[in-house]
Amino acid sequence: MSSVMRVTGAWTGLLRDWLDQRGLPAAGLRARLNHHAGDDIVPLPSWCEMLAEGLSLAGTEPAPELEVGAMVQPAHVGVLGYLVLATNTLGEALLAYQRYEKLFYGVALAEVVMLPDQVDIRWAKETAELGQQGDGVAIAALVTFLRQQIPEPPPPTLVGFAHSLTVEQKAAYEQFFACPVQDSDSHIRVRFPLSYLHIRMPHADPSLKALLDRQAQALLLALPEPDDFARTLQQVLLRLLADGEPSLERAAEVLHVAPRTLQRRLAGHGLSWQQWLDRNREQLARQYLGDLSLGLSDIALLLGFSEQSAFSRAFRRWTGTSPGRFRRQLR
Repeated sequence: MSSVMRVTGAWTGLLRDWLDQRGLPAAGLRARLNHHAGDDIVPLPSWCEMLAEGLSLAGTEPAPELEVGAMVQPAHVGVLGYLVLATNTLGEALLAYQRYEKLFYGVALAEVVMLPDQVDIRWAKETAELGQQGDGVAIAALVTFLRQQIPEPPPPTLVGFAHSLTVEQKAAYEQFFACPVQDSDSHIRVRFPLSYLHIRMPHADPSLKALLDRQAQALLLALPEPDDFARTLQQVLLRLLADGEPSLERAAEVLHVAPRTLQRRLAGHGLSWQQWLDRNREQLARQYLGDLSLGLSDIALLLGFSEQSAFSRAFRRWTGTSPGRFRRQLR
């Protein structure tokens, strides 16, 4: 599992924000954190090392990782965070997290388990590679995120961790979560009353949810296999398109290589950057046009075009027909 599990670069922003809140200089650590852009893939050992170094600055405090997790904002989770915000109910939010967790960790880990009058969102003990500090940050962030969305939310009924806690740590954890905390558990878990699933999310937006769901599906399909250059670059492209910046220089920056190096890698596949960009945009356009819930302006936005007319001209150049006619032929 450790060979594929990782976190997104945006997640490292939690630690940077905590350093800011504490007023801690930590120049060397900040330099390493700043090396990771929000859409980077950060190996799990790198994240755990940076987190441990940062938390060591808190001295003998029993559980500073909870304070780091409490810094969470949707931007720290990327498209998944905004998708969860746009869902209708907390139950939908948990299912969206479970469906797209692979975008965050690189692997699917979470289970949503229905009990007679409770619901668990849990992670198997065998996946506890983050260590107690990393797990503490993640679960504190999850509970904080829910607290931010729901006015005066009832506390969880149980929080469990796979690792052992000292007496001081357990007391700090129970104070933070306002519920019993079980250590050395068979799972890392948060348990809620079943009624939680029906709580309405305050920022529900069905149109935005549909758009973000399509983007998340595309990102999920583009997740890289080990040493698969083409799929790695496709994943980078999807993120650049969301920012409207699909340039060779920006792609090279995200991949932490020189533009000339990226050009050579593409040339090895018999492609220039523009040829590769056009080919992948065309493939995505064909996929999006098959989804009738997306308007042409939505598709233009997803593909990184500033205007629908620019998308239409490009699609005609790729296929010899207009997007509208292509869509009608699919019916």
